[in-house]
Amino acid sequence: MRLVFMGTPESAVPTLARCLADGHEVVAVWTQPDRPAGRGGKVRPSPVKEFALKHGLKVHQPDRIKTPEAAALFASHEADVAVVVAYGRILPPEFLRAPRRGCINVHFSLLPKYRGAAPVNWAIIRGERETGVSTMLMDEGLDTGPVFLQRATAIGAEETAPELMDRLARMGAELLSETLRRLDELEPQPQNEAEASFAPLLKREDGRIDWTSDAASIERRVRGLQPWPNAFTTFRHKRLIIWRAQPEMRAEGLHAQPGEVIEAQGERLIVACGEQTALRLLEVQPEGRRRMSARDFLNGMRVVVGEAMESISA
Repeated sequence: MRLVFMGTPESAVPTLARCLADGHEVVAVWTQPDRPAGRGGKVRPSPVKEFALKHGLKVHQPDRIKTPEAAALFASHEADVAVVVAYGRILPPEFLRAPRRGCINVHFSLLPKYRGAAPVNWAIIRGERETGVSTMLMDEGLDTGPVFLQRATAIGAEETAPELMDRLARMGAELLSETLRRLDELEPQPQNEAEASFAPLLKREDGRIDWTSDAASIERRVRGLQPWPNAFTTFRHKRLIIWRAQPEMRAEGLHAQPGEVIEAQGERLIVACGEQTALRLLEVQPEGRRRMSARDFLNGMRVVVGEAMESISA
């Protein structure tokens, strides 16, 4: 099948690789322009671009796609299907109409749940027990098109967003492969709008910990907000990122304000949360420092019971 592939992050690479492995003719790859990344802010190509160039594929990176020139270029590929995986832009109608059999999106949720830019993160944050991947015939809405196929998977109790995304990326590649193989027989089904939910783009302030929340919900944010913006608080006027944590029940009769350190000894760094719960911090990262265990943090900072961790502005 003659394909155009559109994608940008690492999570899109397995699907592109599978398209090649299945023998499809990938006539062009569209991805986001090179952008600054990492600590040094060095301009870098997207993971999809790096993979495409290694495999001799033609790459296009327009700054804008809502132009006559971009639409004409896209149409010139004369593709049977455009495969879209986390491209990062909403396709204009001219793009949707160009491929002979339409644009097929791999979305990392069980649509109509978690439409939007960050479905994996929000599924963890909101305490879902399962999620999955969907293949969808794209229309002009935001993840609203009819669905070809879906596959579900349980979310691990300690699974982080990057870990879950890695699994879903592999599942998505398999599901897209099956979708293309069975395209002649599949009839995409409309989504149930009554069951729709949304997964908006994450903002830096989403990472700020509200210690009045219960410990379980804070722990889900710790896992769900990786790799960015991360769950953070402030300690001694500096940002502190929480990388791993686990909920604990407070000792009965122990009265402490949310955000107050209630245990700081050995490997046990425990902070009071709302609803008479507490959160044990297992791995943290002080501002300007490396990630470290709670033991190393306690030894270095000499934390004492009664000190407070507070929310700070993003």
